[in-house]
Amino acid sequence: MMDSLRAFIAIDIPAGIKKVLTLQTANLHAQAGRSVRWVASENMHLTLKFLGELSPANVELLSQTIQSECSQHPPFEIVVSGLGSFPNLRRPRVIWAGLQVPLDLGRLQRRIELEAARLGYPPEDKPFSAHLTIGRVREQVSFEEMKAIETALSGMSAGEFGRFTAQTVTLFKSELQSAGPLYTPLFSAQLGD
Repeated sequence: MMDSLRAFIAIDIPAGIKKVLTLQTANLHAQAGRSVRWVASENMHLTLKFLGELSPANVELLSQTIQSECSQHPPFEIVVSGLGSFPNLRRPRVIWAGLQVPLDLGRLQRRIELEAARLGYPPEDKPFSAHLTIGRVREQVSFEEMKAIETALSGMSAGEFGRFTAQTVTLFKSELQSAGPLYTPLFSAQLGD
């Protein structure tokens, strides 16, 4: 019997946009220093649903659910632009790149959330906010370090990093490793199939 695995459902971002984002935020990386754990560019994605522990038996069920939901939504354009932080600029915990998405993405995300809840995965306690996590502020950060992050973020004039047409939704396996997480696609469904 195979052990459970950590998994999430997401839309992958094209490598070209990840590269532009990494290059244009290099200055932010330098100013924020070691007080932020930066997400490796290959791991940047738009999370639609974090599942946590997933039993191997549910991989097939979730794959069918994702396929069914994706078939009802046409491909759509996503614009990657702007930078910000959650919960706010003064007390950043997560540094993100903004996404301009159509209403159809919100509908797709809600349907995936609903179907995952039917399989026993608890719904998110916060409303869905389309973004790319690019960094997480470390737990033990001094006031000075927090101020440096705020100054660096507010001083960046981040315009558009790129745009693309989302065509697939993927169920990823996440393995935590010493060098950082490794994400492996388990299943992908085409939008509008």
